[in-house]
Amino acid sequence: MKTKWTIDSSQSDVMIKNRHSIIAYLDGTINKFEGHVDIQDNELEDASIEFALDINYTDTKLEQIDTHLRLNDLFDTTEYPVISFKSTSFQKVNKNINFLKGNLTIKNITKVIELDAEFIGINTTNGIEKAAFEIIGKINRKDFGLKYNSFAQTGGLAIGQDIKLIANLEFTA
Repeated sequence: MKTKWTIDSSQSDVMIKNRHSIIAYLDGTINKFEGHVDIQDNELEDASIEFALDINYTDTKLEQIDTHLRLNDLFDTTEYPVISFKSTSFQKVNKNINFLKGNLTIKNITKVIELDAEFIGINTTNGIEKAAFEIIGKINRKDFGLKYNSFAQTGGLAIGQDIKLIANLEFTA
């Protein structure tokens, strides 16, 4: 039997960072998260995960790192406000470690990527079942047309080639 779990935006967040700094922290309490995970017969082996987030909603606590400038210039948030992911395979390695492969779309460019998905577990709070995952991956920003570069005062690149995505996602049955 397949169970559909829906993302709980208030308990989910995504951090977009690179070697030099945090580009954005997208907090679920103010962000527009959508998504679900389908689990077949309570086994993660056959899970499929899908989520989309509106990157125009950022945490104001991090404004000091010029989040608006970086998001707007790097991601062109006005024209392409949504980053989305849809899994194509979910491979269970052991109880908590999984490899997640799927299609990531940024700026209307879709590429197949591989992510590490740690299944944190299923917990019941106030009679509501919740499943939690931490999903980590690295992408080459130029693969998605993220070519904006800013230069540090010393003349070096301020934005590295690779962008790391760290998503803490919580789903409710």
